[in-house]
Amino acid sequence: MDKLIRPVDIATDSAEWLRMRLALWPHHDADEMRADMRSWLDEPNSATFVAVRANGNLCGFIEVGQRKYAEGCESSPVGYIEGWYVDADVRGQGVGKMLGMAAEDWAREQALVEIASDTWLDNEISICAHLKMDYQETVRLVHFRKGIIKHTN
Repeated sequence: MDKLIRPVDIATDSAEWLRMRLALWPHHDADEMRADMRSWLDEPNSATFVAVRANGNLCGFIEVGQRKYAEGCESSPVGYIEGWYVDADVRGQGVGKMLGMAAEDWAREQALVEIASDTWLDNEISICAHLKMDYQETVRLVHFRKGIIKHTN
């Protein structure tokens, strides 16, 4: 595998990291995402790792942090994968696995004993990636919403 996994460097990686975050979370605009990236980097219990192609461009990232609780976990706090993305042209080549292993190593360094994650019910690519990394599905959720209109009397 000719991909290198390393911590994100905001000075050199921000444009590519932004590109990949927008691909993962397309409902956000670039300005929102830049602000979120700055906030993420200020989080004391978090890390971002990137996968680097042989030509120096990025092809994936993983953002990992800590949560007090995660469904199916018995410890607290737990490591939590907040974002995990791999460019389509390198999927199936072990890049996602290497990023996942970097997140797990980070969690171990934080003395955490569990790591958790989530994805959308219809994201088969992500579900398969998690299962290949020996994650066990713990629960499936369906969230509901209803707008409430104020009654006028």
